[in-house]
Amino acid sequence: MRIDIMTLFPDSVDAMMQTSIIGRGQQRGHILIKSHQIRDYTTNKQMQVDDYPYGGGRGAVMQADPLYRCWAHIKEEAGMEKSRTIFMSPCGRTFDQTVARELKDSYDHLILICGHYEGIDQRFIDECVDEELSMGDFVLTGGEIPAMAVADAICRMVPGVLPDAECFMEESHWDGLLEHPQYSRPEQWHGRSVPEVLLSGHHGNVAAWRKKESYKRTMIRRPDLFAKFDETTLTTKAERKILQQAKEEVAQENKT
Repeated sequence: MRIDIMTLFPDSVDAMMQTSIIGRGQQRGHILIKSHQIRDYTTNKQMQVDDYPYGGGRGAVMQADPLYRCWAHIKEEAGMEKSRTIFMSPCGRTFDQTVARELKDSYDHLILICGHYEGIDQRFIDECVDEELSMGDFVLTGGEIPAMAVADAICRMVPGVLPDAECFMEESHWDGLLEHPQYSRPEQWHGRSVPEVLLSGHHGNVAAWRKKESYKRTMIRRPDLFAKFDETTLTTKAERKILQQAKEEVAQENKT
């Protein structure tokens, strides 16, 4: 998986994308994340990338030509067929785990464009952008944080970046549920104890407890997510029993 990020602040992007798990994934050759300074593709001495908006109004708009030159260079350099260009924008569809999996499975190459000021020239979007993605119903000062979030969410699922698929398949949102609570040493902390089942060494009971707590947490914290959960995917009696126990416990807690 290769991801190119078009930005006015490549140093900020590199500082994050070249460290920790994602950085090690790049060092091992499983992924490649490159940042590109859009100003390098200007044709004026001032390296100007923005100008006043037609029609008036406050702020400035990023110009189409520097963006296009940068984009064209990336396309030529990468030379990858399964490529998709994405503009990080509050006007796009909301990015979530399902979208992350879709992009990881469908493309080998992503170009992420970070806008600034009042946005970017619509003509560049019309000509070069395949889709727009949003982090949610809010606005940031630039697209770098959303672009890094998208890159991180996708790249951590690329084989070899994490030790195995279980590392991300058991996390929140993978199967439409929130992840169960986690605990570490010591067993007692500030008068609070680790649940006994996690100390039992019984892998079956631990797995059942974690699944039940995942159901409960989703029901309580994100009823909108749980409403989308397809119970018909539970094919065994044991799985259906765990779900029923979770529902009963949540109902009891609501009464108290």
